[in-house]
Amino acid sequence: MRWDGQAINSESPNALVRLSNVVRSVQTPEFAGITFHEVLAKTALNHVPGASKALPYGWNINPYRGCSHSCVYCFARATHTYLDLDAGKDFDNEIIVKVNVAEVLAKELRKPSWGRHPVALGTNTDPYQRAEGRYRLMPGIIAALAESATPLSILTKGTLLRRDLPLLVEANKRVPVDLAMSIAIMDDDLQQSIEPGTPTAKARFATVAAAREAGLDCSVFLMPILPYLTDSKAHLDEALRQAKAAGATTVLYTALHLRPGTKDWFMQWLEREHPELVEKYSYLYYGTNSYAPKDYRRWLAERMKPLIRAHGLQRGTEDPTTGGVRSAALGFATSGAIRGDSAERTPLPALIAEELPPTLAVAAMQAPTLF
Repeated sequence: MRWDGQAINSESPNALVRLSNVVRSVQTPEFAGITFHEVLAKTALNHVPGASKALPYGWNINPYRGCSHSCVYCFARATHTYLDLDAGKDFDNEIIVKVNVAEVLAKELRKPSWGRHPVALGTNTDPYQRAEGRYRLMPGIIAALAESATPLSILTKGTLLRRDLPLLVEANKRVPVDLAMSIAIMDDDLQQSIEPGTPTAKARFATVAAAREAGLDCSVFLMPILPYLTDSKAHLDEALRQAKAAGATTVLYTALHLRPGTKDWFMQWLEREHPELVEKYSYLYYGTNSYAPKDYRRWLAERMKPLIRAHGLQRGTEDPTTGGVRSAALGFATSGAIRGDSAERTPLPALIAEELPPTLAVAAMQAPTLF
Protein backbone atom coordinates (compact mmCIF):
# COMPACT_ATOMS: atom_id res chain seq x y z
CA MET A 1 0.00 0.00 0.00
CA ARG A 2 1.30 3.46 -0.88
CA TRP A 3 0.58 6.69 0.93
CA ASP A 4 0.95 8.91 -2.13
CA GLY A 5 -2.71 9.85 -1.99
CA GLN A 6 -2.30 10.95 1.61
CA ALA A 7 0.47 13.48 0.95
CA ILE A 8 -0.42 17.01 1.98
CA ASN A 9 0.49 20.27 0.33
CA SER A 10 3.63 22.00 1.63
CA GLU A 11 1.47 25.09 2.14
CA SER A 12 -0.70 23.22 4.64
CA PRO A 13 -0.37 24.45 8.21
CA ASN A 14 0.54 20.87 9.14
CA ALA A 15 3.42 20.67 6.68
CA LEU A 16 6.87 21.03 8.21
CA VAL A 17 8.41 23.66 5.96
CA ARG A 18 11.14 24.56 8.47
CA LEU A 19 13.37 21.79 7.12
CA SER A 20 14.92 22.06 3.68
CA ASN A 21 15.18 18.29 3.25
CA VAL A 22 11.46 17.42 3.47
CA VAL A 23 10.32 15.02 0.74
CA ARG A 24 6.65 15.20 1.64
CA SER A 25 4.28 15.33 4.60
CA VAL A 26 1.76 12.52 4.99
CA GLN A 27 -1.48 12.10 6.92
CA THR A 28 -3.55 8.92 6.92
CA PRO A 29 -6.72 7.74 8.69
CA GLU A 30 -4.76 4.85 10.18
CA PHE A 31 -2.77 7.38 12.22
CA ALA A 32 -5.46 9.93 13.00
CA GLY A 33 -4.10 13.26 14.14
CA ILE A 34 -0.50 12.43 13.21
CA THR A 35 1.53 13.98 10.41
CA PHE A 36 4.61 12.19 9.12
CA HIS A 37 7.27 14.46 7.64
CA GLU A 38 9.49 12.36 5.39
CA VAL A 39 12.98 13.80 5.15
CA LEU A 40 16.27 12.91 3.49
CA ALA A 41 18.86 12.60 6.21
CA LYS A 42 22.39 13.81 5.56
CA THR A 43 23.82 11.66 8.36
CA ALA A 44 22.67 8.58 10.25
CA LEU A 45 25.27 8.10 12.98
CA ASN A 46 25.09 10.55 15.88
CA HIS A 47 28.08 11.27 18.08
CA VAL A 48 27.01 11.27 21.75
CA PRO A 49 29.40 13.01 24.17
CA GLY A 50 30.42 10.83 27.10
CA ALA A 51 30.86 11.70 30.72
CA SER A 52 34.20 10.04 31.44
CA LYS A 53 37.67 9.55 29.99
CA ALA A 54 37.06 5.82 29.82
CA LEU A 55 33.98 6.36 27.64
CA PRO A 56 34.45 9.78 26.04
CA TYR A 57 31.67 9.28 23.51
CA GLY A 58 29.10 6.90 22.13
CA TRP A 59 27.07 6.50 18.96
CA ASN A 60 23.38 6.21 18.27
CA ILE A 61 20.93 6.26 15.37
CA ASN A 62 17.51 7.91 15.42
CA PRO A 63 15.46 6.90 12.37
CA TYR A 64 12.55 8.95 13.77
CA ARG A 65 12.20 12.23 15.65
CA GLY A 66 9.11 12.55 17.77
CA CYS A 67 7.22 9.47 18.89
CA SER A 68 3.62 8.33 18.66
CA HIS A 69 4.05 6.31 21.84
CA SER A 70 3.24 9.67 23.46
CA CYS A 71 4.86 8.85 26.81
CA VAL A 72 4.15 11.88 28.96
CA TYR A 73 7.47 11.53 30.80
CA CYS A 74 9.68 11.05 27.70
CA PHE A 75 12.99 12.82 28.27
CA ALA A 76 13.48 13.39 24.53
CA ARG A 77 10.58 15.83 24.20
CA ALA A 78 12.80 18.90 24.29
CA THR A 79 14.55 17.80 21.07
CA HIS A 80 11.43 18.78 19.12
CA THR A 81 11.93 22.41 20.06
CA TYR A 82 15.04 22.42 17.85
CA LEU A 83 12.59 22.29 14.94
CA ASP A 84 10.45 25.12 16.32
CA LEU A 85 7.89 22.50 17.36
CA ASP A 86 6.61 22.15 20.89
CA ALA A 87 7.64 19.44 23.31
CA GLY A 88 4.03 18.46 24.02
CA LYS A 89 1.48 17.60 21.34
CA ASP A 90 3.88 18.24 18.46
CA PHE A 91 6.29 15.64 19.81
CA ASP A 92 3.45 13.09 19.77
CA ASN A 93 1.87 14.11 16.48
CA GLU A 94 4.54 15.64 14.21
CA ILE A 95 6.85 12.73 13.44
CA ILE A 96 10.04 13.17 11.42
CA VAL A 97 10.89 10.09 9.34
CA LYS A 98 14.38 9.73 7.88
CA VAL A 99 13.34 7.68 4.88
CA ASN A 100 16.87 7.17 3.55
CA VAL A 101 18.53 6.48 6.91
CA ALA A 102 19.63 2.92 6.07
CA GLU A 103 21.26 3.97 2.80
CA VAL A 104 23.09 6.87 4.48
CA LEU A 105 24.18 4.59 7.31
CA ALA A 106 25.59 2.01 4.91
CA LYS A 107 27.69 4.72 3.27
CA GLU A 108 28.98 5.99 6.62
CA LEU A 109 29.89 2.48 7.77
CA ARG A 110 31.98 1.93 4.63
CA LYS A 111 34.32 4.78 5.52
CA PRO A 112 37.83 3.58 6.46
CA SER A 113 37.68 5.81 9.54
CA TRP A 114 34.70 3.95 11.04
CA GLY A 115 35.94 2.08 14.12
CA ARG A 116 33.05 -0.37 14.58
CA HIS A 117 32.01 1.31 17.82
CA PRO A 118 28.84 -0.05 19.44
CA VAL A 119 25.76 1.76 18.14
CA ALA A 120 22.60 2.25 20.19
CA LEU A 121 19.04 2.49 18.88
CA GLY A 122 16.05 3.63 20.91
CA THR A 123 17.91 5.89 23.30
CA ASN A 124 16.12 9.00 22.04
CA THR A 125 12.87 8.14 20.30
CA ASP A 126 11.59 4.62 19.78
CA PRO A 127 12.66 2.94 16.50
CA TYR A 128 9.76 0.50 16.81
CA GLN A 129 6.95 3.00 17.22
CA ARG A 130 3.84 2.17 15.17
CA ALA A 131 4.97 3.88 11.97
CA GLU A 132 7.87 1.45 11.67
CA GLY A 133 5.31 -1.10 10.49
CA ARG A 134 4.85 1.08 7.40
CA TYR A 135 8.27 2.61 6.88
CA ARG A 136 10.29 -0.52 7.71
CA LEU A 137 13.54 1.34 8.36
CA MET A 138 14.98 -0.97 11.00
CA PRO A 139 15.75 -4.05 8.85
CA GLY A 140 18.06 -2.01 6.61
CA ILE A 141 19.73 -0.43 9.64
CA ILE A 142 20.28 -3.78 11.35
CA ALA A 143 21.61 -5.34 8.17
CA ALA A 144 24.02 -2.47 7.50
CA LEU A 145 25.41 -2.64 11.04
CA ALA A 146 25.78 -6.42 10.95
CA GLU A 147 27.41 -6.38 7.51
CA SER A 148 30.01 -3.88 8.71
CA ALA A 149 30.71 -5.87 11.91
CA THR A 150 29.34 -3.08 14.11
CA PRO A 151 27.85 -4.12 17.47
CA LEU A 152 24.34 -2.82 18.15
CA SER A 153 21.87 -2.45 20.98
CA ILE A 154 18.14 -1.74 20.84
CA LEU A 155 15.91 -0.33 23.57
CA THR A 156 12.21 -0.23 22.73
CA LYS A 157 8.64 -0.36 23.98
CA GLY A 158 7.50 -1.63 20.58
CA THR A 159 6.37 -5.21 20.12
CA LEU A 160 7.14 -4.81 16.41
CA LEU A 161 10.62 -5.92 17.45
CA ARG A 162 9.30 -9.47 17.02
CA ARG A 163 9.13 -8.92 13.26
CA ASP A 164 12.90 -8.53 13.12
CA LEU A 165 13.93 -11.32 15.50
CA PRO A 166 15.07 -13.68 12.70
CA LEU A 167 17.24 -10.89 11.28
CA LEU A 168 18.62 -10.07 14.72
CA VAL A 169 19.45 -13.73 15.29
CA GLU A 170 21.55 -13.67 12.12
CA ALA A 171 23.15 -10.38 13.13
CA ASN A 172 24.01 -11.80 16.56
CA LYS A 173 26.11 -14.50 14.91
CA ARG A 174 28.33 -11.78 13.45
CA VAL A 175 28.38 -9.08 16.14
CA PRO A 176 27.12 -8.58 19.70
CA VAL A 177 23.40 -7.69 19.69
CA ASP A 178 21.91 -6.45 22.95
CA LEU A 179 18.15 -6.02 23.32
CA ALA A 180 16.07 -4.38 26.03
CA MET A 181 12.35 -3.87 26.44
CA SER A 182 11.09 -0.90 28.44
CA ILE A 183 8.20 -2.01 30.70
CA ALA A 184 7.58 0.17 33.72
CA ILE A 185 3.85 0.16 34.44
CA MET A 186 1.82 -2.91 35.41
CA ASP A 187 -1.48 -1.08 35.90
CA ASP A 188 -3.24 -1.07 32.52
CA ASP A 189 -5.30 2.05 33.20
CA LEU A 190 -2.27 4.04 34.31
CA GLN A 191 -0.26 2.75 31.37
CA GLN A 192 -2.89 3.86 28.87
CA SER A 193 -3.10 7.25 30.54
CA ILE A 194 0.60 8.04 30.65
CA GLU A 195 1.82 5.95 27.67
CA PRO A 196 -1.27 6.02 25.43
CA GLY A 197 0.48 4.93 22.24
CA THR A 198 2.35 1.94 23.64
CA PRO A 199 1.55 -1.79 23.64
CA THR A 200 0.38 -3.29 26.91
CA ALA A 201 2.84 -4.57 29.47
CA LYS A 202 1.57 -8.09 28.74
CA ALA A 203 2.40 -7.73 25.05
CA ARG A 204 5.84 -6.36 25.84
CA PHE A 205 6.67 -9.19 28.24
CA ALA A 206 5.57 -11.61 25.52
CA THR A 207 8.08 -9.93 23.21
CA VAL A 208 10.83 -10.43 25.79
CA ALA A 209 9.89 -14.11 25.92
CA ALA A 210 9.96 -14.34 22.12
CA ALA A 211 13.45 -12.81 22.01
CA ARG A 212 14.70 -15.25 24.63
CA GLU A 213 13.12 -18.19 22.81
CA ALA A 214 15.00 -17.06 19.70
CA GLY A 215 18.24 -17.31 21.66
CA LEU A 216 18.82 -13.59 22.16
CA ASP A 217 19.57 -11.85 25.43
CA CYS A 218 16.89 -9.34 26.38
CA SER A 219 16.85 -7.08 29.42
CA VAL A 220 13.86 -5.35 30.98
CA PHE A 221 14.05 -1.65 31.77
CA LEU A 222 11.76 -0.80 34.68
CA MET A 223 12.07 2.83 33.71
CA PRO A 224 10.89 5.17 34.88
CA ILE A 225 9.62 4.22 38.31
CA LEU A 226 7.04 6.87 39.18
CA PRO A 227 7.03 8.12 42.77
CA TYR A 228 3.73 7.37 44.57
CA LEU A 229 2.34 5.71 41.44
CA THR A 230 4.49 2.67 40.60
CA ASP A 231 6.96 2.46 43.48
CA SER A 232 4.88 0.34 45.86
CA LYS A 233 6.34 -2.98 46.89
CA ALA A 234 3.39 -4.80 45.33
CA HIS A 235 3.79 -3.08 41.97
CA LEU A 236 7.54 -3.63 41.81
CA ASP A 237 7.20 -7.24 42.94
CA GLU A 238 4.69 -7.94 40.17
CA ALA A 239 6.91 -6.27 37.57
CA LEU A 240 9.88 -8.39 38.60
CA ARG A 241 7.75 -11.55 38.71
CA GLN A 242 6.68 -11.00 35.12
CA ALA A 243 10.21 -10.12 34.03
CA LYS A 244 11.46 -13.40 35.51
CA ALA A 245 8.62 -15.35 33.90
CA ALA A 246 9.47 -13.84 30.51
CA GLY A 247 13.09 -14.92 30.90
CA ALA A 248 14.62 -11.45 31.14
CA THR A 249 18.41 -11.60 31.07
CA THR A 250 18.78 -8.67 33.47
CA VAL A 251 16.65 -5.92 34.97
CA LEU A 252 17.50 -2.22 35.10
CA TYR A 253 15.59 0.47 36.95
CA THR A 254 15.70 4.14 37.78
CA ALA A 255 13.40 6.74 39.25
CA LEU A 256 11.58 9.23 37.05
CA HIS A 257 13.59 12.22 35.93
CA LEU A 258 11.97 15.29 34.42
CA ARG A 259 14.14 17.37 32.14
CA PRO A 260 13.23 20.84 30.92
CA GLY A 261 10.66 20.53 28.15
CA THR A 262 9.28 17.36 29.71
CA LYS A 263 8.57 18.63 33.21
CA ASP A 264 5.86 21.10 32.16
CA TRP A 265 4.08 18.49 30.02
CA PHE A 266 4.25 15.90 32.78
CA MET A 267 2.98 18.30 35.43
CA GLN A 268 0.00 19.19 33.23
CA TRP A 269 -0.85 15.50 33.04
CA LEU A 270 -0.39 15.11 36.80
CA GLU A 271 -2.66 18.05 37.57
CA ARG A 272 -5.33 16.54 35.33
CA GLU A 273 -5.04 12.88 36.36
CA HIS A 274 -3.60 12.92 39.89
CA PRO A 275 -4.01 16.39 41.40
CA GLU A 276 -3.43 14.94 44.87
CA LEU A 277 0.20 14.30 43.91
CA VAL A 278 1.07 17.71 42.49
CA GLU A 279 2.45 19.08 45.75
CA LYS A 280 4.53 15.96 46.37
CA TYR A 281 6.04 16.03 42.88
CA SER A 282 6.68 19.75 43.14
CA TYR A 283 8.71 18.98 46.26
CA LEU A 284 10.65 16.14 44.63
CA TYR A 285 11.34 17.95 41.36
CA TYR A 286 11.45 21.53 42.60
CA GLY A 287 13.03 24.36 40.63
CA THR A 288 15.44 23.13 37.98
CA ASN A 289 15.91 19.70 39.57
CA SER A 290 15.55 17.01 36.91
CA TYR A 291 16.31 14.01 39.08
CA ALA A 292 14.58 12.66 42.13
CA PRO A 293 16.41 13.53 45.37
CA LYS A 294 19.23 11.25 46.50
CA ASP A 295 17.24 10.21 49.54
CA TYR A 296 14.41 8.95 47.35
CA ARG A 297 16.79 7.12 45.01
CA ARG A 298 18.50 5.52 48.01
CA TRP A 299 15.11 4.45 49.41
CA LEU A 300 14.16 2.98 46.03
CA ALA A 301 17.42 1.03 45.80
CA GLU A 302 16.86 -0.41 49.27
CA ARG A 303 13.40 -1.55 48.18
CA MET A 304 14.52 -2.98 44.83
CA LYS A 305 17.63 -4.92 45.83
CA PRO A 306 15.94 -7.61 47.92
CA LEU A 307 13.09 -7.92 45.41
CA ILE A 308 15.50 -8.47 42.53
CA ARG A 309 17.37 -11.05 44.60
CA ALA A 310 14.13 -12.78 45.66
CA HIS A 311 13.12 -13.30 42.03
CA GLY A 312 16.52 -14.69 41.07
CA LEU A 313 17.25 -11.81 38.73
CA GLN A 314 20.40 -9.83 38.06
CA ARG A 315 20.61 -6.06 37.83
CA GLY A 316 21.87 -4.99 34.43
CA THR A 317 24.16 -2.13 33.48
CA GLU A 318 23.01 0.96 31.64
CA ASP A 319 25.27 2.44 29.01
CA PRO A 320 26.63 5.55 30.73
CA THR A 321 26.82 7.52 27.50
CA THR A 322 23.74 6.65 25.45
CA GLY A 323 21.45 5.59 28.31
CA GLY A 324 20.50 2.36 26.57
CA VAL A 325 21.38 -1.20 27.48
CA ARG A 326 25.15 -1.57 27.75
CA SER A 327 26.62 -3.28 24.72
CA ALA A 328 28.44 -6.55 25.32
CA ALA A 329 31.19 -5.06 23.17
CA LEU A 330 31.89 -2.36 25.77
CA GLY A 331 34.44 -3.38 28.33
CA PHE A 332 35.04 -6.59 26.42
CA ALA A 333 36.79 -5.06 23.44
CA THR A 334 38.98 -8.08 22.74
CA SER A 335 36.16 -10.59 22.26
CA GLY A 336 34.13 -8.02 20.34
CA ALA A 337 37.02 -7.22 18.02
CA ILE A 338 37.75 -10.89 17.32
CA ARG A 339 34.10 -11.52 16.56
CA GLY A 340 33.99 -8.50 14.25
CA ASP A 341 37.14 -9.49 12.39
CA SER A 342 35.77 -12.97 11.88
CA ALA A 343 32.43 -11.61 10.68
CA GLU A 344 34.06 -9.51 7.99
CA ARG A 345 35.62 -12.66 6.51
CA THR A 346 32.46 -14.77 6.45
CA PRO A 347 29.70 -14.73 3.81
CA LEU A 348 26.61 -12.72 4.65
CA PRO A 349 23.67 -14.74 5.97
CA ALA A 350 20.63 -14.71 3.71
CA LEU A 351 18.40 -12.33 5.68
CA ILE A 352 21.17 -9.77 6.18
CA ALA A 353 22.05 -9.88 2.49
CA GLU A 354 18.37 -9.48 1.59
CA GLU A 355 17.87 -6.46 3.85
CA LEU A 356 21.16 -4.72 3.13
CA PRO A 357 20.52 -1.25 1.66
CA PRO A 358 21.37 -0.97 -2.05
CA THR A 359 24.32 1.06 -3.25
CA LEU A 360 23.55 4.73 -2.86
CA ALA A 361 22.26 6.47 -5.96
CA VAL A 362 21.32 10.12 -6.19
CA ALA A 363 18.16 9.37 -8.12
CA ALA A 364 16.98 6.88 -5.51
CA MET A 365 17.59 9.35 -2.70
CA GLN A 366 15.61 12.01 -4.47
CA ALA A 367 12.59 9.79 -5.02
CA PRO A 368 12.59 7.09 -2.31
CA THR A 369 10.26 4.13 -2.68
CA LEU A 370 8.58 3.77 0.68
CA PHE A 371 5.86 1.16 0.40
